[in-house]
Amino acid sequence: LMPWADRLWLITYPSNPNSGSGTGLYTIDADLKMTKREESVVGVYANRFVHMKTDQMVIGPHVVDPDGNVRTIEALVPHRLTATMDHLYDPARMAYFLTMEGLFYECDMETLECELLWDLKGELALPEGMWPHYKGAHTAMGRVVVCNNSYDERDYLGKHAAGRLAEWDGEMWRTIEEKPFMEAAGRRNLGCAIFATGWDEASAILKVLLNGKWRTFRLPKGSQCYDHGWLTEWTRIREIETERFMMDCHGIFYELPAQVYGGDIFPIKPVCQHLRIIPDYCSWAGTLVLAGNQNTPNADNNPLGGQPMAGLWFGKSDDLWSFGKPQGWGGPWRRSAVTAGEPSDPFLMTGFEHKCLHISQVSDGPVEFTLEADVLGDGAFATAETITVGSGEQRTHVFPPGFSAHWVRLVADRDCQATAQFIYT
Repeated sequence: LMPWADRLWLITYPSNPNSGSGTGLYTIDADLKMTKREESVVGVYANRFVHMKTDQMVIGPHVVDPDGNVRTIEALVPHRLTATMDHLYDPARMAYFLTMEGLFYECDMETLECELLWDLKGELALPEGMWPHYKGAHTAMGRVVVCNNSYDERDYLGKHAAGRLAEWDGEMWRTIEEKPFMEAAGRRNLGCAIFATGWDEASAILKVLLNGKWRTFRLPKGSQCYDHGWLTEWTRIREIETERFMMDCHGIFYELPAQVYGGDIFPIKPVCQHLRIIPDYCSWAGTLVLAGNQNTPNADNNPLGGQPMAGLWFGKSDDLWSFGKPQGWGGPWRRSAVTAGEPSDPFLMTGFEHKCLHISQVSDGPVEFTLEADVLGDGAFATAETITVGSGEQRTHVFPPGFSAHWVRLVADRDCQATAQFIYT
């Protein structure tokens, strides 16, 4: 979805790759009339971008000027495009394109000529036999950040690590996380932070690039239905009101403040829990528009599913609060090796009603865990509780009604293998 030239532009792609019926490039006008464009091509595309310097909108392999005239980048038509982003050295003329298979192109936005720069499947060393599934990408602070969300039972069982969060400075690629990541996004101002969302066995993950350094925050999972590379289609970070980010991450929508003050981000706030598949969303004509992929047979595994449903939902942003009460679970550790005195990643607590913590450990004796709370959301943690857990024991701590903090973390007083999971209902 993309608002541009007084219309809403959208790309649809076939549930059956062998059929082009009903797929391609469409526009919706102010009267909600939907028109398939003559320039439309059939393919699997999930990228959108505005190239500010040439005043053009990119959606799939199509480039659209402010009057709605469409050109097509023929070299990119055969590829499953997943992201378009600013160029590092020549942003006035060039842009980068990423495909789901990990091919990384640069394109001249005036001539539409393209050149393949990288095959990231080999460059980022995905495990043998694992399919690449590259998703979001973003350029800021002199680097390009890309996400790959390859993940299946082999990852869950610890047999390999196929997901990737990686960055490129124009000379070399560097892997930040060997975990599945879905989205990378940010603004060109207000601090230029880069936000990236992913997950592991313990929780959903929010990585934030601030002042050249990556920080890790952990979030609850609204559902484990998303714990596979195929089943995330897609989770986004989008600006849905003026300067307001909305983040969809593992079944929960969040308000995400984009600004950076004092070298830190403001804490995020859960809005609702949902099971919808929402490939994209945007603000248009005073409404919030959600794309949908609610009933599509995958390789005919759902033969009774009926007609695939890829309709659009029109409402307003405040309607999201009625979707479902924010609930979820997760934590910093899941059978994790914990080092004495080393704080865990911060875990989100604000905005959830009922809260408890389940904690267990295995070591050669009892371990005292200190629960630290960041009430202001500025990184200032203070002791809230201490919980002693014997080896092989599980303790449950129920937080009193009304207790909350923006972030919480745990510190152990001795090395151990620990599991710490918060459950919010």
